[in-house]
Amino acid sequence: MKKCHIAYLACTAALLGTGLGAAPTVAGHTVHLVKPGESIQKAVDAAEPGDTVLLALGVYHESVTLSTPGLTLRGMGRRTVLEPAAGAAKPTGAAKAAGACAADGNGICVVGTKDHRVEDVTVTALTVSGFTKNGVYATATDHLTVRNVTAVKNGVWGIAQEGSVRGVFRGNTAQDNGDAGLFLANSVKEEQGATDTDGTVVERNRLEGNRIGVTVRRLRNLTVAHNHMTGNCAAVFVVGDENKPKAGLVTVRENRIVRNNKSCPKTARLDALQGSGIVLTGAEDSLITRNVIEDNVGKSPLSGGIVLFKSFVGTTSDRNRISDNELSGNSPADLVNTDTAGKGNVFEGNSCRASQPAGLC
Repeated sequence: MKKCHIAYLACTAALLGTGLGAAPTVAGHTVHLVKPGESIQKAVDAAEPGDTVLLALGVYHESVTLSTPGLTLRGMGRRTVLEPAAGAAKPTGAAKAAGACAADGNGICVVGTKDHRVEDVTVTALTVSGFTKNGVYATATDHLTVRNVTAVKNGVWGIAQEGSVRGVFRGNTAQDNGDAGLFLANSVKEEQGATDTDGTVVERNRLEGNRIGVTVRRLRNLTVAHNHMTGNCAAVFVVGDENKPKAGLVTVRENRIVRNNKSCPKTARLDALQGSGIVLTGAEDSLITRNVIEDNVGKSPLSGGIVLFKSFVGTTSDRNRISDNELSGNSPADLVNTDTAGKGNVFEGNSCRASQPAGLC
């Protein structure tokens, strides 16, 4: 592992001289250069707030836990690859201190605590593939940025975050993961009301071949925009339940959602999925606007272009606005509202041909 304790331009020149590419654009902090065969975790453990751990091209058989504020973990593009180690190694250093996250089958873990969220961590420009749980998993973070990460063929979620605020997920590719390509939630282990994300953004990602492209579960104040979703069983799920405050205030806008017709079997909490574009279930005060939603076809109760559906526990979706979307070729209909007990939902200005019940187009 090499370190650069010098300013950006000099460090860049030094790394270029080794043929390993440019250093990050953060002056005055240490760049820890890691090559295949060296320990990423060791470099992370040695890093101080504001440092960058820079991974050279190649394959790393390792799980990594980050809990240092301001730390950047940066690869050199898709050919910087993290895959599971052949044997289950005991976590050391920061990984041991943070618990069993990496040992549980995750690729990259960003871990804070309930009392102290880890702030301003960035994970960028690398691939995480083949982990039994999640490619990137974060909990108790503030302003986590995951950018230009490729998460492929992980067992549960490609990129996931819970109990966190102000996250930015931009320019990622999540493909062929067992559940959601991108999963964001308040908590997956505790029953509690929806939490405010303080403006988390899911933007310009490509989500393909997953069970669900993006799942937003029991959250408020979040935007999903300009993403491309195809080949999933369902593209977008906004999920709430009976807890208070209720999930909602989610904006889903200007996404392209096409042919999400993969078939996924029923689970303990959700019916079989196929051909679902955007599903709102148990959510309130959300805006679904200016999306292009085409050729999502299935025979699930949740199939259709944009679907309002009662939650698993029967909670209605209320006061949502579905406006100015372009829908075509979705079946059983472009707009589907089976949540007839929901109050104040508005459908206006949408370009579509068929709805259930009739008259929503």
